[in-house]
Amino acid sequence: MSLFVDRMIRAAKLDVHLYEEVEADKRSMGQAMGVVLLSSLAGGIGFMPEAGLMGLVIGTVGSLLGWYVWAFMTYLIGTKLLPEPQTHADHGELLRTIGFSSAPGLIRVLGIIPGLSGFVNLLAGVWMLVAMIIAVRQALDYQSTYRAIGVCLIGWIIQAVLLALLVTTMGGVPELMLEQP
Repeated sequence: MSLFVDRMIRAAKLDVHLYEEVEADKRSMGQAMGVVLLSSLAGGIGFMPEAGLMGLVIGTVGSLLGWYVWAFMTYLIGTKLLPEPQTHADHGELLRTIGFSSAPGLIRVLGIIPGLSGFVNLLAGVWMLVAMIIAVRQALDYQSTYRAIGVCLIGWIIQAVLLALLVTTMGGVPELMLEQP
């Protein structure tokens, strides 16, 4: 357990060596998924003041779905559309590094404190984006941080559009979500 916690802390500290370590450690996939689940649950808990128990469920599921779509799009864009000559990564390598880049999202649990939700979510989002850029740069062996930024931003935009379309297709935000608990 201490290795898991240590890795989450190092990921949140943006430790480049941690991302190289988990890229190479095929046994760390379970830990990476654990980070994603904990981060998503923290997002759901932080959404509870706005939408109650339904916020917990929708916030958690939405975070998980958004993460997976973003990770998948990042993999496709980074390895198929915008690779550098030395880029060589499989889906597992990228999922492990991107999974750990979700560690800063654990602070979203602080969104449960009245008045902090917007600030905490903004801080967590920016911190997770920076961590993901580092994770992508390391996993895809990019020489250019700018390329990693581009890949992450393109993936994020596609993910945001797809999730917005999904919510719209499902009839919008449920009425329960619009009511204060």
